[in-house]
Amino acid sequence: MSEIRAITDESLALASDIVRRGGLVAIPTDTVYGVACDPFNAEAIDRIYAAKQRPRYKALQIILSSVDELDGLGLYLPAPLNRLAATFLPGAFSPIAQATEESALGTLRTETNGKRTQAIRIPNSAVSLRILKAIGPVAASSANRSGGESPQTAQEAYEALGDDVELYLDGGATQGHIASTVVAADPQERDGIAIIREGMIPASVIRRALTINGGGLGA
Repeated sequence: MSEIRAITDESLALASDIVRRGGLVAIPTDTVYGVACDPFNAEAIDRIYAAKQRPRYKALQIILSSVDELDGLGLYLPAPLNRLAATFLPGAFSPIAQATEESALGTLRTETNGKRTQAIRIPNSAVSLRILKAIGPVAASSANRSGGESPQTAQEAYEALGDDVELYLDGGATQGHIASTVVAADPQERDGIAIIREGMIPASVIRRALTINGGGLGA
């Protein structure tokens, strides 16, 4: 049976154990509640898709506590996303990282150019970062059935996913239903980026940051 628990050292240890053995946990971010699992475990990733009834062509994000964890995941941020990350992370900004040949993540997508990519998130929330530091980077998606409204509370997440998720960590209500803004590097664009999904951070704000920081492409 699933349970909803306050965030304590004990519940964080339980969440870490669940993730390590391939289960699902629901966690708050700075935008909505997400359902999360071990990003290297293919069966756990399958459980997220099944629980959400999510089409497989829709990618999962990797949520982590710091850009310093990217190397361990076999990921890096190409220019100019590395500069944007310095401005907008932690926050509702999801840059599309590129994977090294050694990356063993089970959530990678192969683009038409052959490169493997992965959207990442670092929530601007002390509660979320505490959870992520305890359980490590996770593969995640919003904790709702595909097409449904993203939950703002642990109870709403439970009502959506029920016993498909073992543990719901209750960090209180999140800021809103609006998701993060997803941005990819695109050398064909004048400023070097493509806005894949406009979310909480307006596209105009992101593009303005590039202008302030000295243009689109470059290191």
